[in-house]
Amino acid sequence: MIIDAALGPADIAKLPEAELSDATSVVFDILRATSSMITGLAHGVAAIHPVRTIEEALRRKAEMPGALLGGERHGDRIEGFDLGNSPFEYREISGREVISTTTNGTIALRACDHAQLVLVGAILNLGAVAEAVRASNPSRVLLVCAGTFDTFALEDAWAAGRLMQLLGEPDCTDAARATLAVAQMYPSPLAGLRAARNGRALTAKGRGAEVEWCARESVFQEIGVLREGVIRLLQTSETFPGSENPATLLQDAG
Repeated sequence: MIIDAALGPADIAKLPEAELSDATSVVFDILRATSSMITGLAHGVAAIHPVRTIEEALRRKAEMPGALLGGERHGDRIEGFDLGNSPFEYREISGREVISTTTNGTIALRACDHAQLVLVGAILNLGAVAEAVRASNPSRVLLVCAGTFDTFALEDAWAAGRLMQLLGEPDCTDAARATLAVAQMYPSPLAGLRAARNGRALTAKGRGAEVEWCARESVFQEIGVLREGVIRLLQTSETFPGSENPATLLQDAG
């Protein structure tokens, strides 16, 4: 297993043309898109439809009038949408489907559409993601750090590096090793998130509780898998592409 990393939007922009057919991609947008998605799936959200633009979200809504519109621009709820991008909002919509568009997270997810397997990663489910990566037995793993606007995001790199630690720090590229260094720099997830630009900005807006929520490690066993443009729960009975063994996921730690 070779682990590589896309460290931000400049790398992610190249992914649609990259060869990913043998890769398991794990996408992180810790503050807050993928954390909200995992929170929602853990609280009974039926499916999430990540799209790149507001216009695409509105078109999808016309086709799916029963779905909720969720997402953000500049960290705030999009005007006319049902939900923003707070994980707390995703705890109260069990059974619903959500059409989601965010500044970075949904773009990063859709850039990996053609990967062999696309997993939604968060600090909240890191242990389960590590088990799923092992079960998928890929020749390559790509850790995708969504970033902030057009820049690197410390919190995404922390999560990617922590996943490498859980995987036993296997063979990796320099980009992946850089994420490992970030995780080693901040021994606790909350310290890393509070040091990050996004963590400081959310705290300044009175959203420090959201930062603390997103920093809880491995409290959920739920994993989202992106297939044909839709995120649903990865089922423990599934057999991964390229593997003869079904997934073996961690028990819920919280």
